[in-house]
This record gives sequence, C-alpha cells and structure tokens, in this order.
Amino acid sequence: MEVFDWNGMIKSAWSICLVLAVAWVGFFLLDKIILRAKDTMLKKSEQEGEPLSEAGKRIDTLMRLVRQGARLALLAVVLLMVLGELGVQIAPILAGAGVLGLAVGFGAQALVRDIISGFFFIMENQVRVGDVAVVNGTGGLVQEINFRTLVLRDLTGTVHIFPNGTINTLSNMTNEWSAYVFEIGVAYKESTDRVVEVIREVGADLQQDSAFAAFILEPVEIFGVDSFGDSAVVIKGRIKTKPMQKWVTGREFLRRVKMAFDAQGIEIPFPHRTLYFGEASRPIDLRLLAEGLEPGDGVAKSVRTG
Repeated sequence: MEVFDWNGMIKSAWSICLVLAVAWVGFFLLDKIILRAKDTMLKKSEQEGEPLSEAGKRIDTLMRLVRQGARLALLAVVLLMVLGELGVQIAPILAGAGVLGLAVGFGAQALVRDIISGFFFIMENQVRVGDVAVVNGTGGLVQEINFRTLVLRDLTGTVHIFPNGTINTLSNMTNEWSAYVFEIGVAYKESTDRVVEVIREVGADLQQDSAFAAFILEPVEIFGVDSFGDSAVVIKGRIKTKPMQKWVTGREFLRRVKMAFDAQGIEIPFPHRTLYFGEASRPIDLRLLAEGLEPGDGVAKSVRTG
C-alpha cells in the first residue's frame, strides 16, 4: 500500500505560501518603485521647464504601461515557481512555450506591430492620456493608451478603439499649448483698421479677466485681412492658450466680439443674393416702391390709389 507523503505535501504548501508572500511583497515594492520613479521624473521635467500638466500626462501613461508589463512578468515567474513546487516539470513547459511563442509570432505579426507602435507612441511622447487628438481622421479625448490599442471618446460619447499598428495619421491638438484660430467676417463698408482695433481691445480685456487670464499665454494675434468673401471681409487671427483651454477661451472671445461690434455699430453681414430676370424684364426699384412711386420710362410716376 502506497503511503501518502504528508511531509512533502506540507513542505510544498509552505514553499508555495512563501512564494506567494514574496510575490505580494514584490508587487508592493513594484508599486513603490514606480511611484518614486514617477516623482523623480516629474521633478526632472519641472526643472527642464516642462509644464506639470503636460509632464504628468506623459509620465502617468508611461508608468502605467511599465507597471502592466512588470506585473505580467512577475506573475509569470510566480506561476512557474508554484508549478515547480507542485511537482510539474518546468523545463518542458518553457521549451513548449518557446516553440508556441515562435509559432504565434508568425501568426500574430499584427499584434506584435501594435505593441511596438504603442511603445514608441509613449517613448516619443507623441500622445498621452488626457490629450485631444485626431487619429485617422477621428477626433476625441484620449482615454487610454495600452500596449495594443489607443482609445478615443468623441463629443457624442462614442468610444473609438484603434489598434496601434493601424494608426497612419495622428494629430495632437493639446501638446504643450493650443491655439484658437478665429475668422471674423465684417461688412465691406467697415474700416478694417477700426475692426482690428476693436478685436485687439476685446482680446486685451479678456486676458485681463481673472477667469481667463490663467488660460491665455500671449496677447491675441491678428493676422489681418485673410480673404474677401461673398458678402464679408474676413479677418483672421488666433489666441494662444494652455492645452485643453482653447475652446472655452475662444467661445468667450467670440461672445465678447459680438457684444463689442453691436456697441460700436460694426455690421456682421449675412449672405446677400441678387435676382436677375433677364433683359426682357425691367429692373425693380424697391426704393421708389417703398416711397409710393412707380418707376417707368426713366421718370417716376405717381401711383394712383383709391
């Protein structure tokens, strides 16, 4: 009759408990090391003059990915050690894993490409969690950057998930600073110099407002007359702001421009359309009709009433 080896079982159980305890300590120390590394990188970025908001987004994203990778590696080591204590031969598992990894590598080239692309997104500081970006023509707030995917949420709340390897174009709208570009149309009869002066005054007042002063980095830039539209002269410029603040600043700026134009009597035109009925039809003189006169043969005739 086979005798059950209680001593061996107890020894294995204690070894497994010890491995799990060491693993728990390892996870705890890993979090502490990552937190300290994060603080060190933030201080270094501050010394180099990088805004804390920008450095924080970049470092948070990088540390999160490092934490994920380190935890997976530590978990794999713990699993192999536990299997070894249970009497499972680890060498064949490692050999089989190597062969399986090689086979999967050929079939999972897209996955490997996604992981490598995601790594370089972080290392090169191309985009970070919290940025507003346009990815492959789709804009939104970057919610997650993983080893394999980048997640955007647009204004409607729709979540867009892009495998990192499929991202062909990426435009970061909030990297270090942003700019609100405005194009304001005024009537052709208005003096563009006077309009530019009013816009500049509005920008200066906005920059002095305590609610917006912290958002605006430089005085408003007015490029000048940008184009002649169908019914308006278009004046173009921009306001340089902190990241994520250009939209709220731009909306308030346009609101104040509208109020200033109303106060100064500056016309913001709407499209005009002229109707032409051909040579067979005589022109219609609306001004004469409004005065109660009827145009005819070049001489105004009184309109008979009654």
